[in-house]
Amino acid sequence: MTNVKKPFPLPDPKLLDTLPMFVSISLATAAVWALHIPELAMPLMLGVIAGGLVDLDHRLTGRLTNVAFALLAFMVASLAAQLTLGNGLLFAAVMTALTFVSTLIGGAGTRYQTIAFGTLAVATYTSLTYTPEAPWYLHPLLILTGTLLYSSVTVVHQLLFPHRPVQLRLAAAYAALAGAFSAKAALFDPDAADDLPQRQLALARQNSAVTASFNGCRRALFYRVRGQRLHARTARMLRYYLAAQDMHERLSSAHFDYRELTAHLQHTDLIFRLGRLLELQGQACREVAVSLRHNTPYRAGPQLKRAMQGAADSFQRYSAAHPVGPSLPALQRLLGNLEGVNVQLEQLSVDPPAGAHAASGDVRIAAAEAEDLPVALLTLRRNLGLHSPVFRHAVRLSLVVAVSSLIAAIFHLKLGYWILLTALFVCQPNYSATKNRVGQRVAGTVLGVVVGSLVPFFASSLESQLLIIVVCTALFFILRSTRYGLSTFFVTIQALTSLSLAGLDLYAVMPLRVTDTVAGSVIAWLAVTLLWPDWRHLALDRTAARAFRSAADYLDQITEQLRSAGPQGEPLEYRVARRRAHEDAAQLSSALSDMSSEPRRYAGRLQSGFDLLQLDSTLLGYISALGAYRSRLGPGPDPARLADLLRPAGQLSDLLRRLGELDRPAFDAALARVQADLDRLRPADPADPSQVLWQQLALIAGLLEPAYQALQQASAPAQAPLGPGPAPLPG
Repeated sequence: MTNVKKPFPLPDPKLLDTLPMFVSISLATAAVWALHIPELAMPLMLGVIAGGLVDLDHRLTGRLTNVAFALLAFMVASLAAQLTLGNGLLFAAVMTALTFVSTLIGGAGTRYQTIAFGTLAVATYTSLTYTPEAPWYLHPLLILTGTLLYSSVTVVHQLLFPHRPVQLRLAAAYAALAGAFSAKAALFDPDAADDLPQRQLALARQNSAVTASFNGCRRALFYRVRGQRLHARTARMLRYYLAAQDMHERLSSAHFDYRELTAHLQHTDLIFRLGRLLELQGQACREVAVSLRHNTPYRAGPQLKRAMQGAADSFQRYSAAHPVGPSLPALQRLLGNLEGVNVQLEQLSVDPPAGAHAASGDVRIAAAEAEDLPVALLTLRRNLGLHSPVFRHAVRLSLVVAVSSLIAAIFHLKLGYWILLTALFVCQPNYSATKNRVGQRVAGTVLGVVVGSLVPFFASSLESQLLIIVVCTALFFILRSTRYGLSTFFVTIQALTSLSLAGLDLYAVMPLRVTDTVAGSVIAWLAVTLLWPDWRHLALDRTAARAFRSAADYLDQITEQLRSAGPQGEPLEYRVARRRAHEDAAQLSSALSDMSSEPRRYAGRLQSGFDLLQLDSTLLGYISALGAYRSRLGPGPDPARLADLLRPAGQLSDLLRRLGELDRPAFDAALARVQADLDRLRPADPADPSQVLWQQLALIAGLLEPAYQALQQASAPAQAPLGPGPAPLPG
């Protein structure tokens, strides 16, 4: 028996993730205590927070490069703010220009966006810590020192736990995949046929969450796989990632109309066994996620194999009783997909031989985003103009910053730049996100002021106040992306305590903090309501048309593999096309989520939007079924037959790409040609190997008419009231 080195269990995930910020802020407060400089605590702490805001996962050399760029940008922004603070108009002009340029640069990708936002935050932090009597270089230097301190701690943290970010993202991916299995299992409830459309939409939205989590995994793996020897741990994580993608494709596959299937199976135990098997596979994915978070081995339990065998036996009894059932081939393929999921889960619980790579075939990872400067410049040029949401937000946010800065300068408001900070953090690219942040920001600030007013009564010493700063800063950082209101509560207490250490009257500052927060929130809310509101620019029909084009590219990759001597694993181009199809479906789901929060503004468009989302999800299900089954569809004994069927497949791809461009006569003529070819090529024998390909192409063709109608409705001016919900569609 091969001796396999057991992985060393990691500390609790939440504790491990908090470690860099906790250590950094503790070192900063220790320096303040040792040097007896409590009045300088605030810029140093804000510098640490700024370092956390621009922290990006990367391999070691990439992280060091990001830190160098961030420090350079921070230095320029902080000095520009510091040197112009004495002149209100000049400061407003500098901040407005900095905001516009930074926001526009941020549209080039996640890396640029993160550093650009951190740069704006640092300029605002500099204005908050400004004191005329201090040397001009002191506060910018302290902010940069805090940033460098946090960055140094993260480098050490990466050296100690180099694979931790990948494991966390994979854990999130498997947790999202588990939710998708549960959502799919809900389709096999025979007693809930009436709300099938809502359950299909829930599955579509869960698939969007899976796609987002896969993107995080791909980014983390790309940085570690590119340009270096594949480490054994990286190979293991890559194997988990590719397995998750395969399982998602099998899960996304659709072979039949679920309403029709429920009608056929509602009085048998097969439908319950299928739902239970999906639930167990989802639970197994949750167990994989837990094992990744805690760095412990995953071991598949025997219940999966028993449930699979039970479903297979039930299918045999059902097929014997219904030998001519119309759904038998589709059910058999569904069971084959679920068996494939079981195989993947069982393989994850087997340790590969020592020295062997854990993944085979094409294991390249597509770039998470374009990082090259020429590509970034091309993206910037494309974003120049009000047609671009990035450009509109850059102009909107610049005006918000200008108004906030001028209010603070003209009225000589003490600590008035809290207005600027609040508006900057609250103003988001869309109305719904901004509205949510406004309420959470105000509530968190008011509650933080109330609790912060009690700090002097139980924390009067320097040591106790520094301890409060450490705890509140760490909690703010942990909660900032998941519980925004609660993170605002903790950062308010931290800010008030820091101001108290700087010698300001805490009770005089408290009402200013509240009024400035309310003022900044109102400015941000007015900006997204009055300046190019997203409901005037949301092109639902174009978003859906892009999703259909990506689905056509996905279908083309499958047919190309079938055309060229059959599938050979999962090449990069195939995985990229599949990912983009799911990403564009997620964009459509995100747009509808934003619209759903404002039903009155989008009355009449939500109905067609939900129809489009359900249609695109169903379309991806039909194509995914071909993708999951393509290894059995190769040229086979009759290559000419396969070639004949690939012609209507190409016609379907072309129709999907042009769905939003064709007028009604051109669309009807093109669809009639496809359906005529499919009718002519229909296999006479249900056992014909080409039956699967023909059936899936026929299902796709059946979606084109409702998809065309929904696109036309989405592009027309909406006057009708909000409808009761989408009609059921094939699944």
